[in-house]
Amino acid sequence: MNTFQKIAAAVNKIVLASTHIPVLGKYASKSMVVLTYTGRKSGKTFTLPVSFTQSGNELTIRVALPDKKNWWRNFRNEGAPVTATLNGCGRTGHAVSHRDARGRVTVTVTLDPENRPTH
Repeated sequence: MNTFQKIAAAVNKIVLASTHIPVLGKYASKSMVVLTYTGRKSGKTFTLPVSFTQSGNELTIRVALPDKKNWWRNFRNEGAPVTATLNGCGRTGHAVSHRDARGRVTVTVTLDPENRPTH
């Protein structure tokens, strides 16, 4: 793990903790989703806060500095299952990452329409 990844991991822990504080969590939930997924190589479960936009059952996550981050690589090619926690409620879905010709990375999460949010 490089220095950038260590700093990002520390910041993510703080942000995740803040989502459990009523006032901060309510504010953060408007632009932040917490993703939980299984690492493609390690098989470990990871939880990560990311900013997003939403249109219906689709979340779009634009990955800043993608070459310094690894998490989005778990969703390359056919993608992988993910749980997205929005407003304190978990929803299952499927995430797929895409890198465009300019090197920008977007992860698209399609939430399962048949599942109900879990609290």
